[in-house]
Amino acid sequence: MGCRIARTLTPMPRSSSKISTLPSTVPLEIRRVEALPLALPLAKPMQMAGERLTHGETLVVRIEAANGVTGWGEAASAKQMTGDTLDGMTDAVERTLAPLLMGQDATTRAALVARCRNALTQNRSAVAAIDMALLDLLGRHHGIPVSALLGGAQRSELQALWLLGNKTCDADVAEAVAKQHEGFAFFKLKVGAKPVAEDIRTALEVRRALGPGAKLCADANMGLNFDQAREFVTGARAADLLFLEQPFGKRELAQSAELARLGPCAIGADEAIGSLQDIVENHRAGAASGVSLKTIKLGGVAVTVRAGAVCEALGMAVNLAAKVAESSIGAAALLHIGSVLADTSWGVSPSNHFLAADVVKSRIAPRRGSYRPPQGPGLGIEVDVAELKRYRV
Repeated sequence: MGCRIARTLTPMPRSSSKISTLPSTVPLEIRRVEALPLALPLAKPMQMAGERLTHGETLVVRIEAANGVTGWGEAASAKQMTGDTLDGMTDAVERTLAPLLMGQDATTRAALVARCRNALTQNRSAVAAIDMALLDLLGRHHGIPVSALLGGAQRSELQALWLLGNKTCDADVAEAVAKQHEGFAFFKLKVGAKPVAEDIRTALEVRRALGPGAKLCADANMGLNFDQAREFVTGARAADLLFLEQPFGKRELAQSAELARLGPCAIGADEAIGSLQDIVENHRAGAASGVSLKTIKLGGVAVTVRAGAVCEALGMAVNLAAKVAESSIGAAALLHIGSVLADTSWGVSPSNHFLAADVVKSRIAPRRGSYRPPQGPGLGIEVDVAELKRYRV
């Protein structure tokens, strides 16, 4: 029996075409890569500036090693943000990325992710799911949380940013008050889908209902022109908004900079941030005081941590966010990222709470307006395979 186990664990000879490992490293051979496209129902429809959502389209990636350890990753489809569709991400994993990973050593994660990124330079979301799954796999293999692989946690609690996106002002006010009673103290209004006057009224009414102690910001999702944005920030001055996120298109930095100079609140960048260089360019142009970081935009978990370090160096605030609506797999990764960053002063926004159904056995949820990264190896979550099958498309 002992001899058979020893032979099973002995690494097979590596071919010269594979990424080399350090002599002291025990290879962890990847034997299976699976793409699982899902359509997860929202608890209620959400109106964004450019679309109405009833389901969250998201891709789950499963990577299994030869020793039976499995890692999970996720990336949401965000056609208006990254250009990635669910079909496109699934095809990218199955046809291009999986063949690059099969038979490779998972302990060379950084090199594998770089190879995937070079193979699909415009498909950062698919690569992000791969990176997340590899980190989960390695964490489970070594018995440590993903945060330890990212440099170590600096905090165990993260302030939640609650998103308000109802059809009416009254509904937003009612939801904000209810969530404040549950312990939430940071809120974001979706603007740009309704007339500007209605958005202004909503901001003022929500502020009046919450009182001066709560943080309040707004997100336009590129849905405003310059005159509308100036009217909004001027008319909502009394709402004391911490920031207005992405009022204009991705490359309209001059308009964002002009609004920042004229307006009473800071400007944040979201859709405009797809790389580390984008962060630098927005800072240099004076177009943003802070940024919203998403793994699907930047192409992975580890690079999102690096983006947080760039923001720290430039003195820019950070919001960590997931696309509506990722499952608790993506939420867990977001919380591990937040735990290692120096700054998350603009809040953390997982999006699994918008779902009517999740794909893990113990759903990640905030308590008293804060999140705690899940404990345990890897991402610290247990995937419910039956739910994956149920919502697979």
